Amino acid sequence: MYLSNDALKMVYYAFFFFFCSVMSYGLIFWGNSTHSKCVFKLQKRAIRIIMGTRNNVSCREFFKLLIILPLPAQYIYSLLMFVVNNRNLFLDNVELHTIKTRNSYNLHPSLAHLTKYQKGVHYAEIRVFIHLPTSIKSIANETKMFKKTLKKFLLENSFYSIDEYFNLKKYSIFQIVII
Repeated sequence: MYLSNDALKMVYYAFFFFFCSVMSYGLIFWGNSTHSKCVFKLQKRAIRIIMGTRNNVSCREFFKLLIILPLPAQYIYSLLMFVVNNRNLFLDNVELHTIKTRNSYNLHPSLAHLTKYQKGVHYAEIRVFIHLPTSIKSIANETKMFKKTLKKFLLENSFYSIDEYFNLKKYSIFQIVII
């Protein structure tokens, strides 16, 4: 019995609903752990089943085609949505000093030098927000527009790791068109 891609995608969300809900539950806390790689492999396996491909085929384009965020991109999305929805928990650089610089509207990272803090969620949220393209960062006050634009950005780039996201600005310049 063969199913169309749309039907398989519905199976992914319906049958794997438990998997998807467990995968996204508390993602900001465990999304950067070593165990997340195992979950990401399971997600890619499900995508390959939907697309009917072999194990050695890259899923990057399939994620874009099916409009599904890879686990690392979902992690980035969760962190950024937490920042936007809880903006009162974070300080902007402009709140600390009045000098206008190019980083004055970035979030202010705490100056804790402890590795334990730097591996924590709060530090990761600030770091991910700082690396966000300016065109998306500028609409952070408009939650619906931000959410839509962020999801489009993450789908277009289909990040397979958090390091890919951090290295994005170093290797290429992207213009994000806000719809």
